[in-house]
Amino acid sequence: MLETIAVILIILWVLGLVSSYTIGGFIHILLVIAVIVIVLRVIQGRNPL
Repeated sequence: MLETIAVILIILWVLGLVSSYTIGGFIHILLVIAVIVIVLRVIQGRNPL
């Protein structure tokens, strides 16, 4: 479930970069959360995606 959330957050971030409309730093905060989740899963020895 965490990897699904991470993928969704990354997709939202990319959409925020592609479109000229962004909600302040919210999309970038979501990206940071997604990266942290992936890094934690790698550290725990699980498949990141």
